[in-house]
Amino acid sequence: MVVNSVHWFRKGLRLHDNPSLQEALNGADTVCCVYILDPWFAGSANVGVNRWRFLLESLEDLNNSLRKLNSRLFVVRGQPTDVLPRLFKEWNVTRLTFEYDPEPYGKERDGAIIKVAHEMGVETIVRNLHTLYNLDRIIEMNNNSAPLTFKRFQTIVNRLDLPRRPLPTVTPQQMERCKTLIAKDHDQHYSVPSLEELGFKTEGLPPAVWRGGESEALERLNKHLDRKAWVANFEHPRGVCSLFASPAGLSPFLRFGCLSCRVFYYNLRELYMKVKRCSPPLSLFGQLLWREFFYTAATINPNFDRMEGNPICVQIPWDQNPEALAKWAEGRTGFPWIDAIMTQLRQEGWIHHLARHAVACFLTRGDLWISWESGMKVFEELLLDADWSVNAGSWMWLSCSAFFQQFFHCYCPVGFGRRTDPSGDYIRHYIPILKDYPNRYIYEPWNAPLSVQKAAHCVVGVDYPKPMINHAEASRLNIERMKQVYQQLSHYRGLSESPLRHSPCLHGYLTIIHFCLINRKCNANSFLHQEGQKQGKPQTSLPFRNTEQLGRPPNY
Repeated sequence: MVVNSVHWFRKGLRLHDNPSLQEALNGADTVCCVYILDPWFAGSANVGVNRWRFLLESLEDLNNSLRKLNSRLFVVRGQPTDVLPRLFKEWNVTRLTFEYDPEPYGKERDGAIIKVAHEMGVETIVRNLHTLYNLDRIIEMNNNSAPLTFKRFQTIVNRLDLPRRPLPTVTPQQMERCKTLIAKDHDQHYSVPSLEELGFKTEGLPPAVWRGGESEALERLNKHLDRKAWVANFEHPRGVCSLFASPAGLSPFLRFGCLSCRVFYYNLRELYMKVKRCSPPLSLFGQLLWREFFYTAATINPNFDRMEGNPICVQIPWDQNPEALAKWAEGRTGFPWIDAIMTQLRQEGWIHHLARHAVACFLTRGDLWISWESGMKVFEELLLDADWSVNAGSWMWLSCSAFFQQFFHCYCPVGFGRRTDPSGDYIRHYIPILKDYPNRYIYEPWNAPLSVQKAAHCVVGVDYPKPMINHAEASRLNIERMKQVYQQLSHYRGLSESPLRHSPCLHGYLTIIHFCLINRKCNANSFLHQEGQKQGKPQTSLPFRNTEQLGRPPNY
């Protein structure tokens, strides 16, 4: 029987450690590697030019790698449910392979594709390559619910075997056994489109700070591993951190699958064992595990990216303020530290994890009291490494809406920036209008005497905006607001540690949690609100307590 394979590239844009691609090649007579410009990504207004450029560069790099193997990449535009059945007929396809997508949208889409393929007699093979662990197994080991604290997640992972070892890169010898039929007009129909073809204006677009693709990812991995002192000492370098993009940064490449998380994991592990001569602690992989943690929490929660219908999200009454949101998103807050961060994000598509903390806190619980959903959408547009699960999880975490509730810790947009970059070089780079300010005033130019402002050729309120808010007053007020929210929830907290742990009250609380996690269409907060009305109790929301310091979300 002739085996004609199609491998559908999605988030695994690489030839190394790609088990689903290996399945496509195994025993095949022909193979076609396809990438579909899915309208869910392509048509989204929340995908900015830097993310598009990174994706297209990654596809070009993949196509060049396939060309060296006498193959090519077929880029097709349209809905997968329309494109793939058409290709099945045109190419007489007998096998379809792709990687497992743990996100709810992806699982629904893939279920429809598998159904159509089965009806057309096409075998489908799905392999996991975007996460270290089998997320369903983690959920099963947690009584069929997602662990909602990082500590609990680590406990479960500690009981699992080590992740599967990465597979080798596809070789020319493998490709010799199966052909790719390439028409003379291939480029006319299946080439990687340009930014201009997708409707973007590229005039004045600065050069990319992050170049996409597997080749670049592997080079950066080597640079990352060259930091032997970091791995050996198992800590981030002490002292003042660099807020500028690192040539060893990897997060966008992991997001698009240009770099295998397993290759990253095992390279770190083997280097640590070589230097320290012992097995590494699980916490060495903390940033990879944060990624897995958010994927696990999101995979059974289709409303993970919103407040409504999200059973793990505290329903905080955020303000609606489009004008303030626009000032934050466009770097016009009047706080140089915040504005420099948002400028870097818009220009380059990446910001340091400390910078992410600062701007997220400023938008939500620290200063502006605007919903994390709004900030998440801005990051979705601008941040190269933003993906559905990690982006939403990080915003809930940083806004104290889930996973972490130490709301009394706020980032000062002056003091935190000054401690992070005492010289103010970061601000001078991204807000050049402030470059002539002395260090003393670079973080708070409004406090500079008018003579200093004029000498710096930047008068606050004329050349640079005044602060949009009084941070001291706003943060004090917002901490009080958060305190009130959590006080309303306090009678649901800590019961498992109290003498009431056997009471009917706790039993009812645990029943609600279990019901809402199993029946994911239920909003736990709505459920509690309805029950409270029946019993004459105050309206509240469902908290999930986690008072330990959890570290930070992923930012490699």
